[in-house]
Amino acid sequence: MSVSDRLDVVAKLTEIDRSELGFVCSGEGLKVDTADRMIENVVGTFPLPFGIAANFTVNGKDYLVPMVVEEPSVVAAASYMAKITRASGGFQTSYSGSLMISQIHVTGVNDPYGARLNVYQHRDELLAEANKYDQTLVSLGGGAKDIDVRVLEDTQSGSVIAIHLIVNVLDAMGANAVNTMAERLAPRIEQITQGKVILRILSNLADRRVARARVSIPMKNLETNEFSGEEVVRGIVRAYQIADADPYRAATHNKGIMNGIDPIVVATGNDWRAIEAGAHAYAARTGRYRPLTTWEINNAGDLVGTLEVPMAVGIVGGATKTHPLARLSLKILGINSADELAQVITAVGLAQNMAALRVLSTEGVQRGHMELHARNIAVQAEIPTNAVDWVVAEMVRLKDVRVDKAKELWNKLSLQR
Repeated sequence: MSVSDRLDVVAKLTEIDRSELGFVCSGEGLKVDTADRMIENVVGTFPLPFGIAANFTVNGKDYLVPMVVEEPSVVAAASYMAKITRASGGFQTSYSGSLMISQIHVTGVNDPYGARLNVYQHRDELLAEANKYDQTLVSLGGGAKDIDVRVLEDTQSGSVIAIHLIVNVLDAMGANAVNTMAERLAPRIEQITQGKVILRILSNLADRRVARARVSIPMKNLETNEFSGEEVVRGIVRAYQIADADPYRAATHNKGIMNGIDPIVVATGNDWRAIEAGAHAYAARTGRYRPLTTWEINNAGDLVGTLEVPMAVGIVGGATKTHPLARLSLKILGINSADELAQVITAVGLAQNMAALRVLSTEGVQRGHMELHARNIAVQAEIPTNAVDWVVAEMVRLKDVRVDKAKELWNKLSLQR
C-alpha cells in the first residue's frame, strides 16, 4: 500500500479522523517550539520512521501497534509473527502492578542492622510523611505503600543502608513522584538512622512492576516451504538454550526482544533508556546474564514462549502528554491504562524474539533482511524513486547489496533506456 492508503486503513480500524492521522506524515509531528520546552539547548527536531505493526491479538483484543524505529525488518517481523499467533488465540499477558521503587542510601551508621530495624519501627510514620507530597496520587488510590530496608555490607566505603520506598504510581511512569518522596524523607531518615543520606532516587530495576507475556503455537502453524514445523520449533528452542548458556549470545537474543519493545516505548513518549536498563538488569538478577524469554515444547508438541520483563511505562505526564505524536500513538493503540500498555509492549517483545529465532534457526537472518536492507542501500546510492524497485530486485537476485552495485545497476538500466 501507499502511505496514504495505510493511513486510510488505520483510520477505518481505529475510527480516528483521517485528518488527525495525516498529522503523522505532515512533517510537523513535533514543532521546534514544543521541543524547546521539553529539553535544553534545542536547535531542531530529529524525525524517525513511524510504522504500524498489525495483526496483534492480546488477551482477546486486537491492536494496531505504533512503532518508531530506524531498523529495517522490525515492523514486518513483528507483524508476521503476530499473524501466525492469531490462529492459536494470540498472546496472553499479565501485569504485577505499577509499583515503583525509590531508593534512599545511608552511610556512616555504626549499627546498620539496628538502624534497619529502627526504620521499620517508623514505617507508618514515613509512609504518611511521603504521602503528604502527592495528595492527587493518594486520592486516586496510589501513593507510598511499603518500605523495605537492606544492608549492603561489602561496599568500598563500608556498610550502606538501602531503604526502598515502594510507591504505587498508577498510570504514570512515576519517576518524578517517587524521586520527590525520597528527597522529602531524607532528613527524617537521617534522624532515625543517625547516618548521612547520600543518594535518593528511583531504581530502574523495577522488579515490582513486571509484565509477562505467553504464546502457544501449534507446530504445523510454523511450517515453511523449506522447513517442517518440527524443525522450526526445535530450532527456536535450541537457539534459546544456546542463549541461556552463552552471555554473548544472550545479549543479542535480548537485543532482539528490545527491537520490539523500544519502538513502542519511543512512540508513546516513554523513557526507553529506563526500560533498557531495567530489562538488562533483570536479565542478570540470578548473578548470570540470561535471556529474558524462555522457549519450550509442551506435551502436545506446541511451541510455548514466555517473556517476563520490568515495564515502567505510563500514559500520563512527561512526553506522553507534551509530544503530539505520543498522544496520537496512545489513541491508535486504544489503551486506557499503563498496565494495558505494558502488556501490549511485552507481547510485541515476545513476537519480535520469536521472529528473530525463527529466522536464525532456519534460513538465516540475512535472507529475510536483504530486501529491506537493499532499499536503504538504494536510497544511499540516490537511485531515482521510479527505479528503486528494479534495482533492489536485482541486488537481491544477485545477492550483492552494496552502494556501488546499486549505482552500477542504475547506470545499466539508464543505458537500456
